[in-house]
Amino acid sequence: MGVTFLVDGREVTLDDEDCSLLEALRDRLGVRAPKDGCSPQGQCGCCTVLVDGAPRVSCVTPLRRVAGRSVTTVEGLPDADRLAWGEAFCATGGSQCGFCTPGIVVRLESLRRKGVPAGDRAAIERALAAHLCRCTGWQTIVEAYAAFGSASPEGRDLAAAARRAELEGGTPQRVAPEVSLGQGGFADDTAPAGALVAVRDQRGGWALGETLAEARRAGGKVQGRRTTAGLHHPLEVPPGDWEVTLRTTWVEPAYLETDASWCLPGGEPASPLANGGAFGGKLASEVAAVARRLADEHGRAVRVLLSREDVVRRGPKRPPIAAGVRRDGTGVVRVVATPGIRERIGALAPGLEVEQVAVPGPPTSVALRAAGWAEAAVLLAGARGRVEPVRSPSGAEAEAQLGPDGRVRVRVRCGDPLDEIVLRSYCIGAAHMALGWVTSEGIAVDEEGEPHDLTIRSFGVLRASDTPPVEVEIDDDGGEPVNGSDAVFAAVAAAAWLAQGCPPEWPTGRGVGR
Repeated sequence: MGVTFLVDGREVTLDDEDCSLLEALRDRLGVRAPKDGCSPQGQCGCCTVLVDGAPRVSCVTPLRRVAGRSVTTVEGLPDADRLAWGEAFCATGGSQCGFCTPGIVVRLESLRRKGVPAGDRAAIERALAAHLCRCTGWQTIVEAYAAFGSASPEGRDLAAAARRAELEGGTPQRVAPEVSLGQGGFADDTAPAGALVAVRDQRGGWALGETLAEARRAGGKVQGRRTTAGLHHPLEVPPGDWEVTLRTTWVEPAYLETDASWCLPGGEPASPLANGGAFGGKLASEVAAVARRLADEHGRAVRVLLSREDVVRRGPKRPPIAAGVRRDGTGVVRVVATPGIRERIGALAPGLEVEQVAVPGPPTSVALRAAGWAEAAVLLAGARGRVEPVRSPSGAEAEAQLGPDGRVRVRVRCGDPLDEIVLRSYCIGAAHMALGWVTSEGIAVDEEGEPHDLTIRSFGVLRASDTPPVEVEIDDDGGEPVNGSDAVFAAVAAAAWLAQGCPPEWPTGRGVGR
């Protein structure tokens, strides 16, 4: 029997196959506004739609459950409301790459229809508990709710905004109202209909199918889980008389858009970077080369998709360290062997001796946000026992304070701001990421180097309700514009660590709530 339901006001009937609503929307109907960030974990919120007006996570909603019901994606909202949401998110910096926001927009629309006032921050944060956003640090999303119906990009130089976004994100990025509505041009959204789907199988090869569900069945996908094991700090602090010591563990970049590409035979593969660079996490992604090879082998278009579990197992991590530092800034940093890490640490702290240690574990990379030199900045601050401005290799300067009221105050100087809305959004996002790095983020990796935390909620990313307000002051020195948010990331991490008394291991597990 078929399943008949409404999608954005249009009646459709599909065979009652054993598939999720998300698969039906994206793969069978071509409705690409809901995004797939973790299916079928149901934990990131990117695939949220309205079912009879109520928000539902579509990747864990069986298709048969919506028989006779009305499904609304962000594309099905009334034109005036959809435009107002796009303008609100653009005006506040509530969207950067734009992958998570189509689901967030429909969640906020359900709140608006219930009459939740913009001043009820607690209600907004409770609603956002069903979502994850890696880019913005939540604050600008809450501000977008208040800006609904009163914001406009008129008079704003969006080309300059895009240039600032590229400096902060490391890859070209669009800034426009439609980006938050799911139109960022992500690789899997642009794949042609009828393409073969390729996923990783359990033997390390590739399984193919006509649909994502078929490919996953062929590949024997095993559902991810969150382990009950504690975090493992793989390195011991080197012996010595140190002012401060610090050990960190593996940290997952936790970008929401999992690696994806597609290619036609003889063609150029779609870039997995799309509208954002995943803070360096996708620069060495394999999916584009695989898409090209498989398309040529099979003589037809091929979509290559990594699952959330694939990303955790195979994607690059922040390299763990174990360090001891003296008051004069000399010391020893042991770090999981990572190409380029010695130079990264030495760029900011030439007095630190770097020992690279081969340790079983997931791959690590210096491409991730401020990897190496941020750790050096934190260690130097701890040795001095005070927060000082952090100067990044790009030449940006940032300072941060955690006030007794729980607020994070940030000051940044990075040349011509180009667009203060985008720069502020990236700085708030960097502060959120830094707080999580110090207090809550890490994944469990066993002695053999196998990651065990495979669900997106197990990475320790701070939720909206756990994130304090962040105030950003931007100094325009009129110089050449450079990346500023990485310096903010390092400065906030240092301030958070000092505020807690420089505990010897991260994450501290204490949280930073207001």
